[in-house]
Amino acid sequence: MVVKTSKPYQQNSNVQVLDTKVATISLSSMLVVITLMTCFMLAGCDKKQDAVKAKGQMPPMPVGVITLQPTSVPISAEAVAQTEGAKEVEIRPRVGGILLKKLFEEGSAIKAGQAMFLIDPVPFQIALSSAKAQLAQQKARVEQTQREAQRLQGLLATQSISQREADNAASDNALARAGLAQYEASVREDELNLSYTTVISPLSGVAGRFEFSEGALVNANTSLLTKVSQISPIWVRFSLSDSELTQVGGYLSLANVKEVRLILPNGEEYAKKGQLNFAASGIDPTLGTQQLRATFENADKRLLPGQFVRVRVITGQKDGVFVVPQTAVMTNDQGKFVYVANSKNEATIKPIVAGNWVGKDWVVLSGLEAGDKVIVDNIIKLRPGAAVSPHPAGEPSAPVSPAPNQSAK
Repeated sequence: MVVKTSKPYQQNSNVQVLDTKVATISLSSMLVVITLMTCFMLAGCDKKQDAVKAKGQMPPMPVGVITLQPTSVPISAEAVAQTEGAKEVEIRPRVGGILLKKLFEEGSAIKAGQAMFLIDPVPFQIALSSAKAQLAQQKARVEQTQREAQRLQGLLATQSISQREADNAASDNALARAGLAQYEASVREDELNLSYTTVISPLSGVAGRFEFSEGALVNANTSLLTKVSQISPIWVRFSLSDSELTQVGGYLSLANVKEVRLILPNGEEYAKKGQLNFAASGIDPTLGTQQLRATFENADKRLLPGQFVRVRVITGQKDGVFVVPQTAVMTNDQGKFVYVANSKNEATIKPIVAGNWVGKDWVVLSGLEAGDKVIVDNIIKLRPGAAVSPHPAGEPSAPVSPAPNQSAK
């Protein structure tokens, strides 16, 4: 018997085997593709991470530095001061009357003996004429009594008159001479009063503001017409507290102050150096300060009375200290500090103890060493440990390249 179904069955088996092989090959291919894609993706991620790291690493910050060397600075203290004229006088009339004319310009330079005001002289001229007339009358009386006394002395010699009559004649002559002296004094007084109608300045200086107006009635010795201040030399008054005196070695005197310097309101130092000309012998119990005064030459009249300035009192010199610009000194809760570029060109913090100012610099008493490179610019952008590219302050910085990528494989 012949079985006819064997061939179809064999064909079906072959098809199934072929499908299984194809499925196996397809699965293997998919695994290979997935594996390759995973490798590519991992490689791409590594490159992106490297790129991000390389992009995030900043180049060193260019900063200006100064290399410290020990120096000497003056031992000094500063204080607010006010100028005043070395001599200041109030111009008041010595006679009363109508003020006819002002003979000067307010605020102008005045010389000693210069006429400043004219008071109506007519009443004083009349008084002087009257005094001179009385003087002339008294001179005539003196001559008359003198002649009478001489005549009676001759009669007394011949005993024609009594001694009493001769004595009375001599007394009348003496009284007439005394009256003459009195009238002569009155004439001199009226002449002096007449001269006082021209008010003059007793010193050279600068005139102040005119307090009245022409035509006003002024009183003798009470009406303040103006002031004249001598401003060359000019005086400067100031005071120092106990703590400030400690900075300069204690209480000041004319012997231990070397010089006094003046700082103008614009920060400029006055060209002329001054000297202390007064130091109080004690501390003011109300203010707790020592009152001081210095004198300065002021030939060019650059300083005016009443001006507010600063004075720097110098008592000696301190050696072996450092000075750094004020802009380099920072302050935090722990005190003052500066940034220093170390040997690895990294910004590091150094706390300091600062003293006084010298010009525009801080005097650093401790915390720094010779050779330290103090950073003076771009300080706000710095942080401890930041990479820096130092260059001498005031010189242009050299271009810097980004730091090498340490994470590259």
